[in-house]
Amino acid sequence: MGHHLAQHLAAMGDDVTVADRDVDVTDRAALVSAMSASRPDVIYHLAAMTSVAESWSRPAEYTRVNVLGTAHVLDAAHEVVPGAKVVVVSSAEVYGIVSEADLPLTETSPTVPSNPYSTSKLEAELVARDAVRSRQQSVVIARPFNHIGPGQSAVFVVPALVQRMLEATAQGRHFIMVGDLSTRRDFSDVRDVVRAYRLLAEWGRPGEAYNVASGHDVALADVADELRRRINPNLELLVDPELLRPVEVPVSRGSFEKLHEATGWEPTWTLSQSLDDVIAAQRPH
Repeated sequence: MGHHLAQHLAAMGDDVTVADRDVDVTDRAALVSAMSASRPDVIYHLAAMTSVAESWSRPAEYTRVNVLGTAHVLDAAHEVVPGAKVVVVSSAEVYGIVSEADLPLTETSPTVPSNPYSTSKLEAELVARDAVRSRQQSVVIARPFNHIGPGQSAVFVVPALVQRMLEATAQGRHFIMVGDLSTRRDFSDVRDVVRAYRLLAEWGRPGEAYNVASGHDVALADVADELRRRINPNLELLVDPELLRPVEVPVSRGSFEKLHEATGWEPTWTLSQSLDDVIAAQRPH
C-alpha cells in the first residue's frame, strides 16, 4: 500500500517523504524527529499490523502498534506540524459480522469488531476522533474494504492463492490447500484505494470516517476459480482446517456514496484487471 501511495502522490506532483521501517510508530521521539526533518503538510498513517489471523495469537501487540502507534503519530504531528492534515487508515473490519439485510455498509452502520485486529482499528479511530475534539487536529479516517493489487503480501487471501497455485503448478502437484472460500468480500484495487486517500487528504472533513469500497461483493470461491482458470484449470482446492479462522465475517459490502459525495471518487479498476496484475507480479521472471 505504501509503495503504491508514494507512487501516486509523486505522479500527482507531491513532494513525498516515506517513513517506512526506519521509523517505529510506537517510538514517539523517532516520529517527532522524522516529522521535524520533513515538516509535512499531509501525513498518511498506514503503518499497522494487519493480519486478522495473526491477531488472535498476538492481541496485545496489535493494540500496541495499531492503537498506541496512532496516538504517537497524532501526538508528534500536533507537536511539530499542528496544522497538518492526517489521514488515518482504519479498516472495514470494524463493522464486524453483519447479515445480508444490513448491506451495503455505510459509515453509520454499527461498529462491532469481531477479532483483535478490528478491535485495535476501532480503538485507533477513537484516538483519532479524540485528537479532533480535544485539540482541533485535522484528522480524517479512511475505512478501506478488502483491497488487492500487485505487490500485496501473501498473508492476504488473493496473493496467497496465487502463490500456492503457481508453486503447485511448478512442482507438478494437482491440488492446493485453502481456507474458507464461502465468504463474500468487497474488493477494490490498491491503485483506486490510494487515489481515495489523496482525495480524502484534500477534501475529507476532520473527524469523519469514509468507506473505500467497490460497492460489490464476490465470493472467494469465485475469485479462486478465476485464478485457477488463469493459472492452472486442473488444480483441485482442498480445505485445510488449519487455515480456518476462529471467527469469520461471512459477507461484506460497502457503500462509497459518502466518499463520492465528498471527493468525486469512484472505482476505475475491474476485479479482472486486478487479478491479472497480481498474477503477473508473482510469476517468476
